[in-house]
Amino acid sequence: MAVDFGRILTAMVTPFDQNLNVDLGLSKKLARHLVNLGNDGLVVSGTTGESPTIGKQEKLDLFKAVVEEVGGQATVIAGTGSYNTAESIILTREAEKSGVDGVMLVVPYYNKPSQEGLYRHFKVIAESTSLPVMLYNIPGRSAINMTPETVARLAEVENIVAIKEAAGSMDQVAELKKILPADFAVYSGDDSMTLPMLSVGCKGIVSVAGHIIADKIKEMVNAYVSGNITLAAQLHIKLFPIFKGMFITSNPTPVKTALNMMGVKVGGVRLPLVDATEQEKETIKKLLKEHGLI
Repeated sequence: MAVDFGRILTAMVTPFDQNLNVDLGLSKKLARHLVNLGNDGLVVSGTTGESPTIGKQEKLDLFKAVVEEVGGQATVIAGTGSYNTAESIILTREAEKSGVDGVMLVVPYYNKPSQEGLYRHFKVIAESTSLPVMLYNIPGRSAINMTPETVARLAEVENIVAIKEAAGSMDQVAELKKILPADFAVYSGDDSMTLPMLSVGCKGIVSVAGHIIADKIKEMVNAYVSGNITLAAQLHIKLFPIFKGMFITSNPTPVKTALNMMGVKVGGVRLPLVDATEQEKETIKKLLKEHGLI
């Protein structure tokens, strides 16, 4: 299955109203903002979208709203993975009806399956849909690392076409590129790893900072792809403080705080996450001012 999700994707936060209900109107406005800023695609209801605390119907409503707003202009990928295989299959099938372009399936968190368990989990979900699938490896949140060998086995499933890799190991990224088919897309799951991962042949980024600087990230990626390595490196160094600043506390609290400060209203976060402290807000405000974002 030949699929191009794009190079710059942002894992979209989920906007809430003052009562912390999902705000579909604000979600559409945010999706439009992200596309206008230069994103090639959006991942809806991933970890950055607070997926563990978003209900099934809320997710389906979000998928539909974002497709209605930017479908056909940007790739829309639905976050349908969880630690429950059967529920992931149900949500994936329902998401397909909403018109999304693909699904992202995270490594199951908390229940710590074996590599064989991971393989079977992803394989059976992928076989339940005709949509292309992006895997998501993030051991810092899932407690286990999906090995390159397991990813290579999964790449044999026709509609598993990409992975968002966030293990933080360039050795693992190099091993992935070594053993995966050339047309299997590897995306960085960490903004600060984007340029290093491009250097070994990866496709692009599923970003958090893309909420506020997707245009700058695109400039960096395009510079690298066009052969201007010096400019790409300069942009990486310039943007690095923002890449790190969006993780001064648990994601997505910092980026939601930044968006609200920039006038892109997305509301707060649901428990067990909490809003930024006054000190964290001051740090974020200073960062935005230094980069001319407010």
